[in-house]
Amino acid sequence: MTQRAAFLDTPTLVPGITRFWLIRHALVEQNARMKLYGSLDVPLCPESLIAQVPMYEALAARLPRDAVWVTTPLSRTQHTAQAIQAAGYPATEWSVESGLIEQSMGDYHGLQHHELPERLIMPAHPFWPMAADEVPPGGESMVQVLERVGEAIERLADTHDGQDIVVVSHGGAIRAATAHALGVDADTSLRLSVQNLSLTILERHPASWRVVAVNELPGI
Repeated sequence: MTQRAAFLDTPTLVPGITRFWLIRHALVEQNARMKLYGSLDVPLCPESLIAQVPMYEALAARLPRDAVWVTTPLSRTQHTAQAIQAAGYPATEWSVESGLIEQSMGDYHGLQHHELPERLIMPAHPFWPMAADEVPPGGESMVQVLERVGEAIERLADTHDGQDIVVVSHGGAIRAATAHALGVDADTSLRLSVQNLSLTILERHPASWRVVAVNELPGI
């Protein structure tokens, strides 16, 4: 689902509410997209960094000032954060949170997409390389990702209680964070569309989580 109408309406932060602004990193380079890259550190597409400047500018204008910034250890999230700040957001240092990294595909990293199905134990998910509870050799399942990401965002919310937190992360991790907020399983989370440079907004209230927007596309 894509939220559009409220794009220019930045919600007012109420005391006791912690708000996450989750951004999926920009498009990675073409050779990486031809393979399963998961938690590998692959570069962004150089052409997209230029072509998507309007999206970076829209995100820079959309995001709250005085926010805490967080990226993952992978360069594609950090370079996306740099591009957003260069497009008009005040220069802000960020911390690195490994708990919000993408799903590890383990031994399946680097496989061509057509090479994967014959190695799977269960049928692949319609919208993900594998079923949510399949554990690739040496990797982790989306069920495990949901547990890891849930712990990370709860910890960040405790540390930065009542603040805005901008997180530049990955498609799988953002799906997992949304599933944690909704209280749904990992399989359901994989049905969400989370496009590159899209914005997902989650709030932790004293008694519950709330989903404000999912897959909001900047400037659209």
